[in-house]
Amino acid sequence: MQVISKITRQKNNDQRYNIFLNDKYAFAVDESTLIKFGLTKGKVLEQFDIDEITYEDEIVKAFNRGLNFLSYQMRSEFEVRKKLLDTGFGEAVTLEAILKLEKLGFLNDETYSKALLETKKKTAKKGPKAIKQDLIKKGIDKETQEKVLNTFTYEEQLKIALSLAEKTAKSNAKKTPIQIKQKIQEFLSRKGYSFDIINEILDQIDLEREDEEWQQIIGLQGEKVWTKYSSKFEGNELRMKVKQALYQKGFPIDVIQQFIDEKES
Repeated sequence: MQVISKITRQKNNDQRYNIFLNDKYAFAVDESTLIKFGLTKGKVLEQFDIDEITYEDEIVKAFNRGLNFLSYQMRSEFEVRKKLLDTGFGEAVTLEAILKLEKLGFLNDETYSKALLETKKKTAKKGPKAIKQDLIKKGIDKETQEKVLNTFTYEEQLKIALSLAEKTAKSNAKKTPIQIKQKIQEFLSRKGYSFDIINEILDQIDLEREDEEWQQIIGLQGEKVWTKYSSKFEGNELRMKVKQALYQKGFPIDVIQQFIDEKES
């Protein structure tokens, strides 16, 4: 039989108390644990009482650690669980702490996923496929993923993707329409947009070039191609190599021919 002989408040943490049994330090508990078990001087404790108290206190410590982790920013259940396990808390204690955090509304994967979706839409301009990968990395279950991603409407995706496409086209103004389309397709695909969205964007965006613009573009790209092949070929073979290379880049035949004629003259 063991009796609580003294209870003292810790100097560095006024929410925790040191428990002395039979005049010897035995363990420390949080204030909430102290109150829950009615720990007072003179109280008799059996070993199973001590085991229950220390287990409950571990849950309180895990809960507080999780709460502190969540105070910096929103987290998923997976992240909190990993944090607590990495800290050294056991599986059972971690589970109890997480259930308590969820019950009190501090931890909610659906709320977290909605916030993540909005952040990725507004800051990173990501599409559903990319955001889904972010949710998977955060340990969000498939049902919650689908529920949250379904709120990302087709119209919203189209609007964001169009703005990205316009910026891409602007930054690649010295390229041919075909080259710009490839850039847009690659970029939007990396951002996580579907082929349907990408194809609709490519149909909407205006990439037509005036004659003067074609001359400026081929003046830049054509010179590089001409320099590359003129060191190895000449005559008709040179013309064919240059024509093929520029055609593959998306230049019209008449623009290519005019460029070659000017180079040869």
